[in-house]
Amino acid sequence: MKWIKKGLIYGPDGSSAWAKHSALAPTPIFINESTIRVFACFRDNRGISRIGFVDVDPETPSRIIAVSKNPVLDIGLPGNFDDNGVILGDVIWRNDELWMYYIGFQKVEKVKFLAFTGLAISSDGGNSFQRYQNTPVMDRNHTDYCIRAIHSVMFEKGIWKVWYASGYSWKMLKSIPYPIYDIKYTESSDGKQFEEKSIDCITYRGDEYRIGRPRVYREADRYFMYFTFGSTTGKYLAGYAESEDGKVWQRMDEKIGIEPSGVDWESRSICYPCMIRHKNRKYIFYNGNDNGMNGFGYAELTV
Repeated sequence: MKWIKKGLIYGPDGSSAWAKHSALAPTPIFINESTIRVFACFRDNRGISRIGFVDVDPETPSRIIAVSKNPVLDIGLPGNFDDNGVILGDVIWRNDELWMYYIGFQKVEKVKFLAFTGLAISSDGGNSFQRYQNTPVMDRNHTDYCIRAIHSVMFEKGIWKVWYASGYSWKMLKSIPYPIYDIKYTESSDGKQFEEKSIDCITYRGDEYRIGRPRVYREADRYFMYFTFGSTTGKYLAGYAESEDGKVWQRMDEKIGIEPSGVDWESRSICYPCMIRHKNRKYIFYNGNDNGMNGFGYAELTV
C-alpha cells in the first residue's frame, strides 16, 4: 500500500469552550451521497473530550462543508462511567438510525482513569445522540479490569462482530501510571449485550505496552485492520494486520504505507487511522502528534 498524504483538514480554533483543541480519533461515515461526516473528539481546557463532527466533500475531503457548533454527545452525569470525557469507538448505520459506540472515561484515585464502552443512538442523521442507557454496554469483566473499549463493529450474517481494546494493568513511566492494553475480539447477538468470552487478536511485542483503536474492514475473503501502538521509548504509530476469519491475525506493519513526515503536525506520530471508501477511491483520516492536538488530516490510497 502507498498512501498519499493530503494534509491537515481541521483543528479547533479555540473559540469554543468545549472545543479548545484536538480533533482526535476521526471516524468517517457517509451521511448522504454528498457528505462524509467525520465524527471526532474535541477537548476543552482541562483536556476533557466531547464528540462533535466535521462534514467534508467526498470528492475533495479537504473541503469542509460544516462543523458542529455543539457536541453531538456530551459527557455523562456526575458519578457515571463517562463523566470525565467521551471519545469515539465506532459509528454504524442500523436501518435508519446511527449507532455510536463510545468510550467513557472516569477518573479514579490510584490510576489515571477507567474506560468502558457506552452506546448512543441518533434518529436525526447524526446531529444529536441519546444514550441507550447510562451504564456501559461493555463493562469490566474478570480479564479486562480497567479498559474495555469497542473501536470496530461489523454486522455479518446475523452476528455483531466486535474488536476492542482490553486493558488490565498499568506501567509506570516517569512515575506516572500508563495503561497496558491490547486488542481482542468478541461477538453479540443484538449489538447491546456482548459475550464475556473473547479471543486475543494483536498483542504487544518488544518495548510496546499499548496497542489499541482497532479499525477492521472486509474485502472479499479477508479482513484487514489498522491499529495504533505505543512503546516505552515514546513511539506512537499506526500498525497493520490481516486475517482470514477476523480472529487469528498476522501483523504486517511493513505494509501500512504511511509514516510520520518529520515536520509539522505529524512529524513524530501517525495514529488512529480510519478508512472509508468512495467510489473507486480509499481515504484514511488520521491524527498526528500528541494524540491529535492539532486536529486530523487525510491521505488517499494510490492505485
